[in-house]
Amino acid sequence: MATDNPEYKTSSTPAAAPAGVDFFIFDVILRFLLFAASLVAVVVIVTGNQTIYLPFPRPAKFRYSPAFVYFVAAFSVAGLYSIITILASLFVKKSPALKTKLLLYFIFLDALILGITASATGSGAAVAYVGLKGNNHVNWNKICNVYDKFCRHVGGSLAVGLFGSVVAVLLIWLSAYSIHSRAPR
Repeated sequence: MATDNPEYKTSSTPAAAPAGVDFFIFDVILRFLLFAASLVAVVVIVTGNQTIYLPFPRPAKFRYSPAFVYFVAAFSVAGLYSIITILASLFVKKSPALKTKLLLYFIFLDALILGITASATGSGAAVAYVGLKGNNHVNWNKICNVYDKFCRHVGGSLAVGLFGSVVAVLLIWLSAYSIHSRAPR
């Protein structure tokens, strides 16, 4: 068989990253998106207070649910983390020798942040679902028909939180690909 024919040649190594593409620019952009998503998610859920007046005032606030408190704490941590890692990325841009080592740390820490934000989004969504639909088996009534503004804030915040979790996944993939493309062939 002729091996000179390019049709029959296979390569076990992936193609190198295109010359001139700096993945740290994408890294900083994604970290900024994580910060923005974290900030918006926290602000939207914290400002979603609503009071209805039956015979007496009945407020709905995020701090009345441990799942929503966890959501706010988790995304506050994610926002702070993203600020720190944006600064670290910008610092390493000036010192290329540290890039690979920092990328490895980013993978581990981004995975931790992903776990925290995804679990917070999931627990908040579970409570929000009970608020939206209720649970007849345990006699929990739905509340979103009464606290509509509060539920809209919670739903919007959870959607932005889910977006933040997806951004964390993209950060992990980008760091892993960057390390892989730097590996000797």
